[in-house]
Amino acid sequence: MLTLYIADKNLSSWSLRPWLLLKMLNIPFEERLERFEKDGSTFKKFQKFSPTGLVPCLQDGDITIWDSLAICEYIAESHSKAWPKDKAARAWARSATSEMHSGFLALRSQCPMNCEMQSPLTEIDSALAKDLERINQLWETGFYKFSGPFLAGDQFTIVDAFFAPIAIRISRYSLPVNQRCQDWIDLILSLPAMKEWLVGAKLEII
Repeated sequence: MLTLYIADKNLSSWSLRPWLLLKMLNIPFEERLERFEKDGSTFKKFQKFSPTGLVPCLQDGDITIWDSLAICEYIAESHSKAWPKDKAARAWARSATSEMHSGFLALRSQCPMNCEMQSPLTEIDSALAKDLERINQLWETGFYKFSGPFLAGDQFTIVDAFFAPIAIRISRYSLPVNQRCQDWIDLILSLPAMKEWLVGAKLEII
């Protein structure tokens, strides 16, 4: 069975992505949750299972895969539904996923994921506004080309998993998006798997 190492559900956006994908594809796996340490020992602790000292990290027998995108690509090798079946949708989804993996730095830095915090942002600077504009544009392109309700068609795929933490951020910080994008956020937050993650996040701080 696959073993997925993750960190705090309340804070770890990177952990959420492969965890949510595995849940949505009904792939059995063992969850290993390792909490962040406040004394600076997290890296050393995580190095026991991850070569980078970071999460997420997937173990499949004697095979170790680290980095959220590499993990999702590894999953896709054995599970064809991880990416859209349509070639054009798959190409778009891969491009959008890669953009999320390496971009949107202002949104990430100014609005860190915190599932249990509700803190509307009263001021949006130019860098954050640019990220939000691009997200609206990118998601709208997916909806227009592939008809939704998910980003690349009628099924949840890796691209939805990668933007799922953005759904949490936009919701918790009350960031402006258009109605169609808000509908996707509402859909993602209503998924049973996402609700399970959010319950776990809540239990961490009780």
